[in-house]
Amino acid sequence: MRVERNRSRLTFRKQRRRRGGCLSLTVLLGVLASIAAFSWSIFGSALRTAAPGAARSGQIAGAQQAFDRGDLDTAIRLARQLLIETPNHADALALLTRALIYRSYSDYNHAADRQSAVQITAEAVAFDPSDPRLQAAQAYALQAAGQPVTAAEIARRVLQSQPDNGMARLALALAYGSVGSFESALRETQRALEQPEWALDGLRALAISYSDLGDYRSAVQAVERALALHNRLLPLYFERALYALQLGDADAATAAYFQVLAYDPANIKARLRLCELSSLLREREAALDYCGQVTERAPDWADGWYQLGREYFLQGDFRAAQAALHRCSSLQVMQNVPVSERRFECWYLQGQAAEILGDCPSLLATYNEFRAMAADAAVRQTWVYPPEGPPGCATPTGG
Repeated sequence: MRVERNRSRLTFRKQRRRRGGCLSLTVLLGVLASIAAFSWSIFGSALRTAAPGAARSGQIAGAQQAFDRGDLDTAIRLARQLLIETPNHADALALLTRALIYRSYSDYNHAADRQSAVQITAEAVAFDPSDPRLQAAQAYALQAAGQPVTAAEIARRVLQSQPDNGMARLALALAYGSVGSFESALRETQRALEQPEWALDGLRALAISYSDLGDYRSAVQAVERALALHNRLLPLYFERALYALQLGDADAATAAYFQVLAYDPANIKARLRLCELSSLLREREAALDYCGQVTERAPDWADGWYQLGREYFLQGDFRAAQAALHRCSSLQVMQNVPVSERRFECWYLQGQAAEILGDCPSLLATYNEFRAMAADAAVRQTWVYPPEGPPGCATPTGG
């Protein structure tokens, strides 16, 4: 058998060439895979870097949308979450501060939101003291919480470095109004309104300034312009009603309170205002009905019991008035309301009802409680009986 070497060598050479070609393809694929992996690592890194910023933008946009539709609870929750992740996020802090302040005026049980705004803004400024935008939010919170002098000082410092800071300008305007500088407040508010992004807060501040100056028609016009921008912010309706009442327009005030109840059927503050308005209009049954709803839905709110007791007193039901007013005074004591902030009328009218009924034990107990309060703290009101005691309940003296 003959071996065909040429053919065998040729086959061998061809196989060697194929083997060499396969090795080159493998190397090429490896190089391409390495390049792809390197490119993906760079791209993935870029995505990871961009993702937090995109997420934060989405969160602040969602919070702003909630604010715009009047859902302050959601706006506050989303802005809080963002500040936990980024404590010096100026936009989130500004939105959270505004939402807390607006919510604080929306119902009877949200007053603590103003103090929360003060605390949150102070923490943000402590985290980054150099950012004037955070300081502007702090000034805005302080003026709403009854600290206008400090608010004005901070706002002025911000405006020195950022004259176009709308939040600082509004904080300064509202602080001026709080201390009686109404013309200065109006001037600063008008300057703030030059910035369209602050139209809502600026128009509200403008309405307050006009009201402080006694120009209630202009105040109504300003708050109605604010409502045209954000028609679901409940505090604007309460302010609209207040300005309407200053003009004697009870119908417009009633419509504003009903609008609050349309958006928030459980709102207690609107019911109390309707009780007060009904009493003013001498619609006695309606007043009792609204006040009764207040005390049923918010039994721990002293103001509701005061208004109910006052209405019973005006209608001559002194026994019911005495009971409601006693609840009012007791709640203030149990809740440790500072003496200077207590509603004195709960004691005085309660005593008058007891005197009319000839209920000397209750009258003396109420009167002595008031005297004890007046001895411990400065009380603006006075309630004085002769040394021998209230008429009809005088203690006989020997002689």
